[in-house]
Amino acid sequence: QLVESGGGLVRPGGSLRLSCAVSGFTSARYIMGWFRQVPGKEREGLACIGTSGDDTNYADPVKGRFTASRDSAKNTLYLQMNSLKPEDTAVYFCAVRVRPNLLLFSQRLNVDEYDYWGQGTQVAVSS
Repeated sequence: QLVESGGGLVRPGGSLRLSCAVSGFTSARYIMGWFRQVPGKEREGLACIGTSGDDTNYADPVKGRFTASRDSAKNTLYLQMNSLKPEDTAVYFCAVRVRPNLLLFSQRLNVDEYDYWGQGTQVAVSS
């Protein structure tokens, strides 16, 4: 089970840290990702973090502003979001990839490459 938290309303330029609490499996064994979705639009991949925790990559819209990390002891994934913009307003999801086949680097932010999802947490950026 994946449960996101930490969303809310924040002013432009502000920060939020999202959490994804994992239960039922050891998250450190799997590639995990953060995604977001705006109503009427496709879900968008934002960040992917590998099993080492140091292996991350980001989508261009959030590169340099968002940082994904994981705490193996807490079995939790995080997304630190800084310099938030109104266009960051969306529902944010975490996801885990459990299938065993190799994930190409070019596919790490592809929604179809992930197997289980949380329910999402709303982030609104507005003045």
